[in-house]
Amino acid sequence: QVQFVESGGGLVQPGGSLRLSCAASGTIFSIYTMDWYRQAPGKQRLVVAGISSGGITNYVDSVKGRFTIFRDNAKNTVYLQMNSLKPEDTAVYYCNTRPRSESWGQGTQVTVSS
Repeated sequence: QVQFVESGGGLVQPGGSLRLSCAASGTIFSIYTMDWYRQAPGKQRLVVAGISSGGITNYVDSVKGRFTIFRDNAKNTVYLQMNSLKPEDTAVYYCNTRPRSESWGQGTQVTVSS
């Protein structure tokens, strides 16, 4: 069964940066597209960025130019570099495979506030 462990969240001021990590196990990581999701309080969990097995990336408009997704297949890890953070980026961030696994990690909390 696939497992995900997200880390790297925290409290940051607007305009600041964070790098999230997601370590996956129990699957052949390198063959999957990987997505980062986020879920704000009272809202749906939505994809914000994805990266294919070949390194092709995609982003939702609200994070384009500020977030960068990348992966290290040797470490079974996908990352999300987040720059120029805004209060509206506040959420719990998760990763998952695409197609999406039923398993979710615990997520990592990102809070952007002054």
